[in-house]
Amino acid sequence: MSHLTRRSLILGAASLSFAAPHLAAAGAMPPLHVLKDPNCGCCEAWVRILRSDGFEVTTENSLGTALIRHKMEAGIPQAMMSCHTGDIDGYMIEGHVPPADIRRLLSERPQAVGLAVPDMPYGSPGMGPEDRREAYDVFLIRHDGTTEVFTSYAAA
Repeated sequence: MSHLTRRSLILGAASLSFAAPHLAAAGAMPPLHVLKDPNCGCCEAWVRILRSDGFEVTTENSLGTALIRHKMEAGIPQAMMSCHTGDIDGYMIEGHVPPADIRRLLSERPQAVGLAVPDMPYGSPGMGPEDRREAYDVFLIRHDGTTEVFTSYAAA
């Protein structure tokens, strides 16, 4: 009986060592690509926050009408637009969306264009201290252009 237990233990350990890299990769976040104005400090601050939260983020500078055209082609309604736009695993992330909401979006996988925080609210990630934030909502953008509140953040 002890031989069988030892053998099972060895086989189990070998299986785990083979599977571990694949399990780690399965839990990794997909990369996030951000189009932003090259002169915008709040966009850079948001990217730093995401990176410190474990996201792999690449950036691309885009200006004026090219950036707006990209947003419109991606299905982001004008009322939801902000300063930068991210693309992660088929979803658009518009504005200063908190990392926790992006993770929730990727976990729940709703049928949607993505998330948006319009109007750059003070205290949202990259827009000043969270302990002095104004109240704001994160919106889920549906494929038909409608939106609904995904998360609400109270004023601090």
